[in-house]
Amino acid sequence: HGRDDGGELRGYRPLVTSDRSSLAAASLVSVMFINMLGFGIVIPLLPFYAESFHAAPWQIALIFSAFSMGAFFGEPVWGRMSDRVGRKPLLLSTVSGTLLCYLALAFAPDVWTAFVIRFIGGAASGNGAVMQGYIADVTPAEKRSRRMAWIGASGSLGLVIGPSIGGVFAHPEAGTAGFRVPLLIAAGFSATCLLSILLFIREPQVHRAREETGSRWRAIGEVTRHPVIGRLMLTTFLVGFAFTGIESVFGLWGERRFGWGPREVGWCFAAAGAVSGLVQFFVTGPLSERFGEARVLAAGMALTTIGILGQTQSTGFPMTAALLVVTAIGQSVSWPNVGALISRNADPAKQGQVLGLNNATGAFARFVGPLTAGLAFAHVSINAPFVIAAVLVAPAVLLALSATGRART
Repeated sequence: HGRDDGGELRGYRPLVTSDRSSLAAASLVSVMFINMLGFGIVIPLLPFYAESFHAAPWQIALIFSAFSMGAFFGEPVWGRMSDRVGRKPLLLSTVSGTLLCYLALAFAPDVWTAFVIRFIGGAASGNGAVMQGYIADVTPAEKRSRRMAWIGASGSLGLVIGPSIGGVFAHPEAGTAGFRVPLLIAAGFSATCLLSILLFIREPQVHRAREETGSRWRAIGEVTRHPVIGRLMLTTFLVGFAFTGIESVFGLWGERRFGWGPREVGWCFAAAGAVSGLVQFFVTGPLSERFGEARVLAAGMALTTIGILGQTQSTGFPMTAALLVVTAIGQSVSWPNVGALISRNADPAKQGQVLGLNNATGAFARFVGPLTAGLAFAHVSINAPFVIAAVLVAPAVLLALSATGRART
């Protein structure tokens, strides 16, 4: 790697004490939880928000997936930039993008303006790779699954509290204006998060190489050919495609099948989020450290398949909520291990870039998944998105196990 002017080896990390790394990771998770409250408010309301513009099912799916389409372009850029200029500046800029997106969405005049706002917001605020890079910077390799799970848990808890706030303050009978207050509340949480990052989050004390990391296209070629990372990225695409497709039509599915409104959908997401948060805080890390990240990833994918396919036979709220919880548990024990496995196998100087490319793969899946699910929901049957999702998730089990063998080799 060569030496810098001070005699340290470039590209290597200094030793970080366990207490300091735990405090740094916990600080980031606490701050991001505030931001994820806003996310939890908005996501379950999006189908009903889009319907207030008299949007067709495919247009509703398009609005839902526009954010991910924007993140497809933003994630690799922010991840790569965070490798070079630091994690904190990128956290500030991306949370600012989220804040502006909520404000603009509250006053969108039509469905196409809402789509453009969601797309720009996704491009400006794709910070998943930055957060994962921060965790990788301050965490020993053997504890990364546990800490990556904390990030997921903050999102899950946001889905516990957020939907209930959105459900209370949303008034679909008032049309688009009836969703303005929840969107402004979400913007307020983002503003609080922005202030908290300024005051409480420190740049990781990691000495990293500053050489040019190469073009994005070259990096894509490298990671797709990598025997472990390439398989994990394919897993990210398949599961992201399936799960976000289900998520995008879940509100409409509940409305058509059981006559539900925003409150019932919000409670389903809240139940899944509560269980998901608990699993990621207390279960995922210990399981991964005991049985190995790839095995736990494969088991989680299998559980996800069971939960998704079971929804086609649901008889009402208790069964639907229970199956959504099963799916949430499967996702909760799976996804932190993807980030941990990638960070173990990626060049330390390019972790943000590689994690960004993986998140971009997931973002692309979150774009085409809802669009496909919306078309299947409208033109095949209301259960078709669940069947398609189960068929796509099942191969991810084999991909995870295959990545394990390659990593050992």
